[in-house]
Amino acid sequence: MSSTPDARVSPAVRGATGGATATGRVLTREGWPVGGASVTLLSAEGRQVGRAVSAGDGSVLLQDVPPGPATLLVAAPGHDPKASTVVVPAGSWPLGDLRLVRHGASPTPAPGIWVIDVAHSSITATAHHLGLSAVHGRFTSFTGAITVPDDVSRSHVEVDIDATSIDTGNRMRDDHLRAADFLDVARHPSIRFASSGLTRADGGAWLLDGDLTLLATTRPVQLRMTYTGSGPDPWGGTRAAFSATAELRRDDFEMNWNQAIGVGVTVFGTTLKVAIDLEALLQET
Repeated sequence: MSSTPDARVSPAVRGATGGATATGRVLTREGWPVGGASVTLLSAEGRQVGRAVSAGDGSVLLQDVPPGPATLLVAAPGHDPKASTVVVPAGSWPLGDLRLVRHGASPTPAPGIWVIDVAHSSITATAHHLGLSAVHGRFTSFTGAITVPDDVSRSHVEVDIDATSIDTGNRMRDDHLRAADFLDVARHPSIRFASSGLTRADGGAWLLDGDLTLLATTRPVQLRMTYTGSGPDPWGGTRAAFSATAELRRDDFEMNWNQAIGVGVTVFGTTLKVAIDLEALLQET
């Protein structure tokens, strides 16, 4: 990784010679780059032997760092600082991803009713097309709420989606998706999800079980969900963010229109990949 104009290395670091060159990125817990983060290296005696500031894309470069045991400090405004013990090798030193947690972040959202802010949320579905590429669609109109009790494992999620709001960026394709071959919005204008259980998964994620009603057919669906944090907004409210993914089989909901174009190849695949990003506003009690 090469340096950029935003990746600033202190004169003290440039003055050293013959040491290691370290490269890495400073990211949030969710993987977003953190610019302006300070990355400082202290020797075993507590003396600063290297310092740099991350660029806008989170990249950071430390040059001519003396080999040996040291302490690596990473700090950025609005995030909790992080310290770790390292051993600096000779030559190239890949720091990898240095992840920071936003200040005040909690492992679970506060109890209460969180209403989904549609303007800052998205529900998208991706289908395989012709066995080659992906077609992405999103629903632009939906409502819902996340109810979080003191026992977060008893949380409940309800979402209603306006099926007519499907948007793939192509009017002819959207009209076909609204027709009886697919969503049949004239008879089934809404899609509904209601959760039935929440359990911990690996890597800090949650498994959200529930029932999805589509085309008057209800099937159990499991979403892999992550709570990405909460905090105040500029208008005096409190917001929380969640992301989730799932895979659906069109055949499970009798959405089985397709057109064969060759042996083993159809226009659309039978599996839909769903990605959900929600921002929700805590209601005043």
